[in-house]
Amino acid sequence: MNTSQVKRYTITAALPYANGSKHIGHLAGAYIPADVYARYLRLNGKDVVFVCGSDEHGTAIPNQAIKENTTPQAIIDKYHTQIRDCFAQLGLSFDIYHRTSEPIHHQTSQEFFLNLFNKGLLEEEVSDQYYDEEAKAFLADRFIIGTCPKCANPKAYGDQCENCGTSLSPKDLINPKSTLSGNAPVLKSTNHWYLPLQNYEPWLREWILESHKNDWKINVYGQCKSWIDAGLQSRAMTRDLDWGIKVPLAGAEGKVLYVWFDAPIGYISATRALFSELSQGQRKFATPQSSFEGAKEEDWMKYWQDDETKLVHFIGKDNIVFHCIIFPIMLHASQQFIVPQNVPANEFMNLEGDKMSTSRGWSIEMHEYLAGFPGKADVLRYALLANLPETKDSEFTWKDFQAKNNNELVAIFGNFINRALVLTQKYFENRVPKRVLLPEDEVVLSAIEASKKAISDSIEAYRFREATASMINLARVGNKYLAETEPWKLAKTNLERVGTILNIALQIGANLSVLCEPFLPYTAKKLREMLSIQDLKWVDAGAVELIQEGHLLGESALLFEKIEDSVIENQIQKLMEKKKSMELENTPIEPSKPAISFDDFSTMDIRIGTIIEAESVTKSKKLLKLLVDTGIDKRTVMSGIAEHFKPTDLINQQVTILVNLAPRKIMGIESQGMILMASSKEGKLRLLKPHEIVENGSKVS
Repeated sequence: MNTSQVKRYTITAALPYANGSKHIGHLAGAYIPADVYARYLRLNGKDVVFVCGSDEHGTAIPNQAIKENTTPQAIIDKYHTQIRDCFAQLGLSFDIYHRTSEPIHHQTSQEFFLNLFNKGLLEEEVSDQYYDEEAKAFLADRFIIGTCPKCANPKAYGDQCENCGTSLSPKDLINPKSTLSGNAPVLKSTNHWYLPLQNYEPWLREWILESHKNDWKINVYGQCKSWIDAGLQSRAMTRDLDWGIKVPLAGAEGKVLYVWFDAPIGYISATRALFSELSQGQRKFATPQSSFEGAKEEDWMKYWQDDETKLVHFIGKDNIVFHCIIFPIMLHASQQFIVPQNVPANEFMNLEGDKMSTSRGWSIEMHEYLAGFPGKADVLRYALLANLPETKDSEFTWKDFQAKNNNELVAIFGNFINRALVLTQKYFENRVPKRVLLPEDEVVLSAIEASKKAISDSIEAYRFREATASMINLARVGNKYLAETEPWKLAKTNLERVGTILNIALQIGANLSVLCEPFLPYTAKKLREMLSIQDLKWVDAGAVELIQEGHLLGESALLFEKIEDSVIENQIQKLMEKKKSMELENTPIEPSKPAISFDDFSTMDIRIGTIIEAESVTKSKKLLKLLVDTGIDKRTVMSGIAEHFKPTDLINQQVTILVNLAPRKIMGIESQGMILMASSKEGKLRLLKPHEIVENGSKVS
């Protein structure tokens, strides 16, 4: 589609599962880039609808409900609210953040399914599906785990391996197990409705491999080509499950729409909901823009059915197959909807040298960041944008985050603005001074228009990291200009020249208040307040005299604050502790040993004794030599607890001891019994002893 033919834009950001908190890797994958693009287009006066919402169906939801011992409804209510509120605090400017549990989404999804069904485009087939005999239930993809055939991850799901990102089907898994009972499932016949993806291969080849060969990102194009070249197969669009959107056909009781059928339709239903609310004057979550004035309920169709609308999906790489192959086939087959013009998917952002994973505790959740760094949403946005995983995986580290803030936002951007404002207040009563330009000033001013063009070109090519660098480079130009001209020194001899220098600095600052807005919306607003200027449009940027001589500036303040080493060290420590906690939580309890008879148990003589001497054993890191008063006698016991206890801490401690264990020599010393201990998940040993002092020799029974 030629840019001149575009009348409006529909921008979507991947619907996050409402089954848990979302981390900063998700922000880098889809949400921050989508927001930059939407904000940029709005600043250019474009007609934009930017939609997102919570994906509240699929087996991930009931799975989480089981883990938290609650209901699926309670799960989606909890996490929808948390995710929505975090997005809002991070400045994501969705026109609507919707929910797939809303009636309008159920209606839209069922209408979509019936349209395909009535056209004869769905095939009903009886096939063997995994079934849990103990739970008496067919197992949807996420109720099955097993070993990934690609990377050998032992906890891959039946639809996808979250370790390597490979899209799977349940039968691809090695040694599959049911998450409901832990048992190996069996195959059992059931009927479902399939979308024959292979029928659309010729269209896909033309649409993706030919038409978008040069404008789609190489990582997206490559994954699509790999899938198409491998040959597509029919894929079931329904599942045997209680939780989800009911299949709207007679005889389909107990079946729901496949979550990857209904979830992307959530973009459509969210747009319908937006215009329903706009037409009724509700404007929930809507960003004000002129194209929404006088909106009618049916206006949503323009954003999904008009060929002059440009549809762009922002996703992470694990969603490429669904947004580039399955959903476009659905849209194309419906003969009602446009297909995406671009799907600029990002790769993964790792964390401190390892893959980000909430389940392993190796992540920074959005709500954790917001709690730890209040008022610093733009700092996170900048750190992520400067290191986006656009064509390959990238990495977030707390030290780099600190450096991006201290060395770039504070030392370059913030320092430049602060100097310009403070010096203007000091020498020119806080008013924009007159200027008399020299050739070297013209060179500096030319950087404004050049930066604007560079930022625009990069954003329109979905190169957001490059666009962010161009934005901060303009601040760098201004900062360098002040450092080289040193107006604070020049003021003693040539105040007129100082006025010109500060005028130029303020022009750069005013332009930055526009050019930084897609990336740093809170900073842009704060900067405009300090400059005492109104909201500007993208067309205004590039002007070398954006604020006029004599204009009264507002009150100066620091744009950014330095982050101290202690704050970063604390975050690293919290990350390590969270990972350790999750590892312990996920460590299974050692299973019980084979059953023994009561007669076997009754042969053990377990008593309470007191340790009266304790010492280390030469040449041994693990052994302690203990002298224990058992009430029967005083005997030596060798115990492998030296790494857990100091000898002096054990004196006069009562313990539980097996006294009729056959003696044996350990490192040349005869041991006459065994001290009984409790071992925690992390391997820490604790003494087993009575809750109050008892006589030595008391029997344990």
